[in-house]
Amino acid sequence: MAAFLFHLGRYMILMWRVFSRPEKLSIYRKRLFDEMVSLGIDSLGIIMVISVFMGAVITIQTAANIDSAFIPTYTIGFTTRQSTILEFSPTIMALILAGKIGSNIASEIGLMRVTEQIDALEIMGVNSRAFLILPKVVAAVLINPFLVVISMFVSIGGGYLIAMFSDIVTIADYVYGIQLDFRFYHVVYALSKSAVFAFILTSVPAYQGYYASGSALEVGKASTRGVVQSSIIILVANYIITQLFLI
Repeated sequence: MAAFLFHLGRYMILMWRVFSRPEKLSIYRKRLFDEMVSLGIDSLGIIMVISVFMGAVITIQTAANIDSAFIPTYTIGFTTRQSTILEFSPTIMALILAGKIGSNIASEIGLMRVTEQIDALEIMGVNSRAFLILPKVVAAVLINPFLVVISMFVSIGGGYLIAMFSDIVTIADYVYGIQLDFRFYHVVYALSKSAVFAFILTSVPAYQGYYASGSALEVGKASTRGVVQSSIIILVANYIITQLFLI
């Protein structure tokens, strides 16, 4: 418990210093766009591949579990849409990005720490916390909702492909199902979650990397801790946000 409170307090202090004294905005402009490409655009390929198969699997599994003639087949499209928007696109994508992005952030900042590059920034009077962490956090919070929207469309499109090339559901029924009782509030809920998750999957690994010490082996351990901890926090945050927004 004492260790948890220690790391929580140090994390909060780090975040306070990240946002309390940023350098000139002109310094961050290029770094922000570079981080948006690195953290967002470069992850677009894996997100689209996973999303299309995710939507296809949801469609097949839903059809396989409908064993009653009283359940209309358009339920398949409805279930695919709801599962994708409410949970799979915002949460599963965040967990995947936590592994891909989180490890890179922790390794990058941790390597700068053990090679004393961060100390050099401090000696030059640069707020190293804001300089290294703020562009990553802001870039992820801005770009992640767009990635989630793309994931939603691609995932639902994956289900559409199943309807097109199989006989488990007709295209007309699938399209009717994804249009049935659509609520824009659910999209707002999903995008709100994605922004929170983006903050977590960048700030937690950055914390682990910033306070890494020792050798390259310790940097690797910090990277692993960053991925594991951010994934767990994302799941906890997912439960809390769902309770607040949907219950």
